Amino acid sequence: MKKLILLLILAIVQKITMYAQDKLPEVSAGKIERLENFASKYISSRNIDVWLPDGYSDSIKYAVLYMQDGQMLYDANSTWNKQAWDIDDAATNLLKDKKIKPFIVVGIWNDSKTRHKDYFPQKVFNMLSKIEKDSVNARLLKKGRTTSFFKASSNNYLKFIVRELKPFIDKNYSVESNAENTCIMGSSMGALLSIYALCEYPKVFGGAACLSTHWPGTFSLENNPVPYYMIDYLEKKLPSPKTHKIYFDCGDQTLDALYPSIQKQVDSLIQTNGYSTTNFQTHFFAGENHSEGAWKKRLDLPLLFMFGR
Repeated sequence: MKKLILLLILAIVQKITMYAQDKLPEVSAGKIERLENFASKYISSRNIDVWLPDGYSDSIKYAVLYMQDGQMLYDANSTWNKQAWDIDDAATNLLKDKKIKPFIVVGIWNDSKTRHKDYFPQKVFNMLSKIEKDSVNARLLKKGRTTSFFKASSNNYLKFIVRELKPFIDKNYSVESNAENTCIMGSSMGALLSIYALCEYPKVFGGAACLSTHWPGTFSLENNPVPYYMIDYLEKKLPSPKTHKIYFDCGDQTLDALYPSIQKQVDSLIQTNGYSTTNFQTHFFAGENHSEGAWKKRLDLPLLFMFGR
């Protein structure tokens, strides 16, 4: 009898969990359309939550913002840590004030099992020596970010966006398909992936917004070669400032405490490559930590920079 009761309880919990996963996040304005378990030949299938602003119409062509960690964007009640970016709020307020051009958000859910390797810039990882790769692997194993030898797979993740997801969005929604109106955004490892995407596909993405960029790749700066190689990669691959925009920011608390010194080096590099205030912004937020709550507070800044009229 006890076993039967336990099985019934497990079945109920599974149904509740499935319902929670299937239920769309609540938004304050606009609506969400879910592309459930969007299939890919490059990465694991995952949900895509597309946010459409109030008044969305086929008679208007919208810009597109591709965002990482899509399950954390819209509704704190639906996220694991009860925090969310609430991008629907920020976008709606700016659109009402006519400060930005109309755009839609394509929120790409992460796969918790592959998130780190999906977002880690693959060409940077490949620059590491075997000893350095072993060190990175050991650090990520210790933090539970990998269960076997770590191997970055962000090239396939970007192929998924560029070759599979973007063509679907371009075909099924009323959007501009050119780089000028296509931006990519993320935080932490998602920010690292976003600047990598801009460098790898400069003809696809016209802007990258990177909040609390996780420059270390691992979780310590001590004897860590990743930031050095990342800066070296950027020096060789930054796209033209004439046709691209880059936004960076960071705080100095919790995980963000690792970032300011590296961010200053990156900022200097970008400025020496011809970027100015018209196409590059970087912000430091003293006292801010590494969380959706922190990113929510300053979300209007990258949106204004990317889509401002």
